[in-house]
Amino acid sequence: MQLPLLAATFLTPTREAVVFGFKGVLSMAMALFIALYFNLDKPYWAVVSAVFLQIRPEGGMVVEKTVSQISGTLIGGLYGVLVLNFLHAAPVPAMGALAVWLGLNSAMSAMVRRVNFIYFFAMACVTPVIIVLLTMVQPASVTSESIFSIAQARVTEIIVGALCAMTISMLVLPRRVKTALQTQARTSINHTLNYLVLELDPAGSHEARHERIDAILEMLAALNDDASAVTYEGPYGPGRSRAATVISNKILSLIAVIQVFGRLQRNHPHILSEQLKELLEGLRKDLARIADSQDYEECYRLAQQQRRSLLKKASDLDSSSPLEARLVKTAQEMVAELVLVLRAYNALFRGEQSLLKAPQHSPYRDPLIGLATGFRTFLVFNVGAFLWLYTGSTAAVMMMILPVIFSIMFARMPPVIVKTALKRMLIGVAVAIPTAVFFALNLLAQSTGEYPVLILVLAGPYFLGLMLVANRATLPYGLGFCIPFTILVRPANDMSQSFAIDYTLSAALSIVVGVSILYWVFRLITGPGVPTLQRRLLAATRRDLKRLIKQKAPQHWFNARMGDRLLRLASYDKGMASEARVVTDLGLTGLNMGHTSIRLRKLVQSMTDEDLSDSLKRWQYALADTFTDAANGRPLRRFRPACEEVLAQLRKHARHDNDLKLIEGMFERLTLTLERTATMVRERQREMVKPVAAV
Repeated sequence: MQLPLLAATFLTPTREAVVFGFKGVLSMAMALFIALYFNLDKPYWAVVSAVFLQIRPEGGMVVEKTVSQISGTLIGGLYGVLVLNFLHAAPVPAMGALAVWLGLNSAMSAMVRRVNFIYFFAMACVTPVIIVLLTMVQPASVTSESIFSIAQARVTEIIVGALCAMTISMLVLPRRVKTALQTQARTSINHTLNYLVLELDPAGSHEARHERIDAILEMLAALNDDASAVTYEGPYGPGRSRAATVISNKILSLIAVIQVFGRLQRNHPHILSEQLKELLEGLRKDLARIADSQDYEECYRLAQQQRRSLLKKASDLDSSSPLEARLVKTAQEMVAELVLVLRAYNALFRGEQSLLKAPQHSPYRDPLIGLATGFRTFLVFNVGAFLWLYTGSTAAVMMMILPVIFSIMFARMPPVIVKTALKRMLIGVAVAIPTAVFFALNLLAQSTGEYPVLILVLAGPYFLGLMLVANRATLPYGLGFCIPFTILVRPANDMSQSFAIDYTLSAALSIVVGVSILYWVFRLITGPGVPTLQRRLLAATRRDLKRLIKQKAPQHWFNARMGDRLLRLASYDKGMASEARVVTDLGLTGLNMGHTSIRLRKLVQSMTDEDLSDSLKRWQYALADTFTDAANGRPLRRFRPACEEVLAQLRKHARHDNDLKLIEGMFERLTLTLERTATMVRERQREMVKPVAAV
């Protein structure tokens, strides 16, 4: 019998969860000791800072998060000082200045992909809020000296927590990003090889292919995130980072190329000769053998053997069809990409000073998503600010601090996942309140308040809460417990205020109300609708197809642009609960169009010394526009004339006609793909209209 999620976490804990909890308690104990030793004003903020760095505690990850958290804290602290300096006597304008700052930083946080960089914006938001609000609750005592002193204390507390978490992570039972990175790389390559085999199998199912694509895209996103953090892990870190980035880029290239064979086999089997079918079957079997092998040397040998076999078959292929000639060449290019993936994988494991180079994935930056995220944080803060200004309650300050942090941290998640996470966080808060009041504060009130007693009382609840943080599925429970528990107990040298039950209950109510408001704001402001975002993503693909001709390393640039975009398209497509997955297929078609156009330009440049850049530019623009037409189910008008123009120029200026057949085959294959795409979209549109017509 399988235990429920929470029961399994505590009754059958993994070694990783136990170690995680132990290290987390140690880092928070260290942060609290230093904060108490130097008599910092509010030591519990050092503990809260240490909690946030427990998420993904691998060495490189913690270093990158620490750098992001400290830099965001310093910038946020500077802004908080500026607000207090000019607006300390005017609460309403001060709240307005904070709200605008929060909205701006929250919007920018939605424009970055890496989780660790989001910490920068989160701390840039929350630090001035803490400084300004905790200063303005006592406006009569505000002076220039007190403003600086409070800002220095808040910044110091947060930095102490971050540095303690980093120190413990690096020195006590350290874990390395490289281990996770190697696992992700191996999993990504295995998923990709299995996907290649599925695409080459005429009997492969549509659902299986898309399940594999979804898994590959999610794994590539994680691989790209960790590739940045591994840079901080020793002299081989940058080499491992480059190797991981090459793997990510080349896997996208493999996905782009394999679409050609899979779709032709499924939709145009009559076009393929028996010789070509035999070639593809041999390729499928070799890829399956590589996928099943666990030995790098054997995998590399099989890939090189297949590469040589394709070169031989290209010369022996008894066919004059331009399409078949192009398909054999495409198979050679695909296997060459696979060889590069295997080389990069070997460099990642051996830790060599790899010379492999590739740009990292760029996030898809949609201003509409940033606007929705910024407005959501802006609204959450203003609701709390209004209640604070109206009631004057000191405890209401917490209503503005925690929801702001969580609003930014959850902004990149799909709405369905956010709602579930916030519900789990509320459960964690509900458990933290009685634990703080009836367990921790009750015991501490009967003690002498010395540091060892403080740690003995707090260690148990923290350990259990951190075990929840260790698991991604239970992480919201853990955060919902650990952070409110810390804020309600408020460990300090003088805990007299913590024992004031009226303040503690008011603060608890504020936290519950704040997180509840955040939950409803996320439900009400979900951002642009899925159809709108999909249209914008496809329009961005069209723009990139046109901009492709201006790039120095077009393949790497296009892969970097398409990686995050494909992940978003697949995520939105799954959210629409459609088995057709038309939008994902459109994104994959766009990826293939870009790669094909890159190869066309290289081939044309090798055939003639004439400058055909104008004709190629018109062809590229026609391809981009035709992709949009096909994505909307419209007939293809501009593409064929653009292809004929390029062919006419080549027949006139080419040094030899040997490669002309390849270009003719390329144009024929692109036309088939675009026509099939337009037909698929039209059929999907008719299916969507049928229920309306029936009504």
